[in-house]
Amino acid sequence: MTVASHIAELKRKHEHLSTAVEEAQRAPGIDDLHIAELKKQKLKIKEEISRLQSA
Repeated sequence: MTVASHIAELKRKHEHLSTAVEEAQRAPGIDDLHIAELKKQKLKIKEEISRLQSA
């Protein structure tokens, strides 16, 4: 896997998590801890993308 394809895959995962966070925030009864975990995963992916792009 090339770095560019890895970054592209990470961006797809990040977008998927963004959608999941938005849906979870609109859904009644969703645990705030679950939303926080999704946001944490999203941030880790964003940091990985930044690290790979600057390398």
